[in-house]
Amino acid sequence: MKQIKTILAITLAGLLSACGSGGADDKATFSLGVSDNPFDAQIVQIAFKQVVLKNSDGAISFDVGQKKVDLLTVQGQEVETLVSGQDIPLGEYQMCIYMENSEVLDTTSSYVHTETSAGDAGLVTNSNGSCGGVGADEENTGRLFFNKTFTIAAGDNQFVAEFDLGKGLQAPHGNKEYWTLKPTAVQLINRADVGAIAGGISDQFAIDCETDAVDVAGVDNFGHAIYLYPALTELGNMADFRDTAYIDLEVAPIASARVNPIYDATDPELIVGHQYEFGFVVAGDYSLGYSCTAQNDSADLAEGVDQGFVMYNAQQGVTVTAEATTQRDF
Repeated sequence: MKQIKTILAITLAGLLSACGSGGADDKATFSLGVSDNPFDAQIVQIAFKQVVLKNSDGAISFDVGQKKVDLLTVQGQEVETLVSGQDIPLGEYQMCIYMENSEVLDTTSSYVHTETSAGDAGLVTNSNGSCGGVGADEENTGRLFFNKTFTIAAGDNQFVAEFDLGKGLQAPHGNKEYWTLKPTAVQLINRADVGAIAGGISDQFAIDCETDAVDVAGVDNFGHAIYLYPALTELGNMADFRDTAYIDLEVAPIASARVNPIYDATDPELIVGHQYEFGFVVAGDYSLGYSCTAQNDSADLAEGVDQGFVMYNAQQGVTVTAEATTQRDF
């Protein structure tokens, strides 16, 4: 049976109102966004514990009470709140987010559920430590730390802490029996500078890709995805995710998004189309690549035709405007 893969653009948001001289113009918002797509994952749950903002004056901590969020359930530009309506001074900050590490499978904690032999297992991040002298001190706590400084200024300030699991979610390997989330897979983006890209995939286009993948790479299952690349990247230069070096004219993807089935409004079992969405993309020019073999693209190794990964089609000249959605169909 053909496996239907879903696309993700997942967001987590917290709202913080800043206080300075006490005027109405001192209010601000702070948003955290999450996005990604390990292609055989059905659940990627993180048990969030604490959000800490630090500056030269110290640190401010917000306990989020081990809030469990399945990253695969919040798509596109939707928002899941972590912190809301907290007053903080204006200024320059850095941020840490603390999560509960779980090296064993525990569905009340952080864990991953998949379709494949990688199996169900706990989820951890290897970073730990305090943030400005403040941090979750309990055992089994991991830290996601953002080196980039950001400003809480008078007026509205909205940010996205974007998790790219395609780059940073590692399956159990070696003697490890748990999944690992790399802290480097998270970046902070100002929402005033970002827009979105969305579009549809025709059934015939998807079928043509699968036929080509069988002929060229000999694959027998499929994972459909759209890949985001820098402007003017051509099809032959579009590479996969990896930790190893890119060579010659290969171009690394910026992010990827799964292709979601669209179900009939009156029949939840009937698929009537497919769509994708990148929820938080910095304004600028980009290229898009389409693959129906993204399930063979790991975060660690270089994959090509011999490993069952084929980039089927590309589009250039995709312009993203802040606070707007660019439509591109395949």
